Amino acid sequence: MKIFSLKGLYIVTPDWDDTAKLVAVSEQALQGGAALLQYRHKTADTALRQEQAEQLLALCRRYQRPFIINDHVALCLALDADGIHVGGTDASVADVRAQVGPDKIVGASCYGSMELAHLAARSGASYVAFGGFYPSLVKKYAVTTQPSIVTTANTEIPLPNVVIGGMTQQNAVPLVAAGADMVAAISSVYLAQDPQAAAREFVALFAQ
Repeated sequence: MKIFSLKGLYIVTPDWDDTAKLVAVSEQALQGGAALLQYRHKTADTALRQEQAEQLLALCRRYQRPFIINDHVALCLALDADGIHVGGTDASVADVRAQVGPDKIVGASCYGSMELAHLAARSGASYVAFGGFYPSLVKKYAVTTQPSIVTTANTEIPLPNVVIGGMTQQNAVPLVAAGADMVAAISSVYLAQDPQAAAREFVALFAQ
């Protein structure tokens, strides 16, 4: 079983069909110190998803960082990826944990709900993700998650927590200060002029 640190910058891929660009920018982010990479592409067909996941997995293996797949349990198992992330409308955490076994990372979106976080923890999640906290350029959701949930989660949930939703290096500061273990970012890294530098700025928040 691989032991990974669930701490720091958690990059999540945008819906890019250009595999070479996706891999190149992901590598820059890993060079900048990103701790985890989640492959998320909501509009890819099966062939593109397979191609991109294979190349990103190989990249993460080179950098010895965990590679997480969003939603697609069969793909996670076929590639022997390091883990899976499930949203509130996907399969339950308990079902996914039963499918992938005890050694994979299983992440769970809990939005702004401690009830969902407690359920995820009881069901075998490896980490819980809260958000959105701020408006996102990528995802459409109600921006209703209160920053205080991070403090509450640290008191009540014995798992690392991730904050997501419109994260920038500036607005992540109070959430990291409140005890967020990971900050998940898409646009602030992938659309940055210098993705490596952008990643480094996020990483620096955890060193303060």
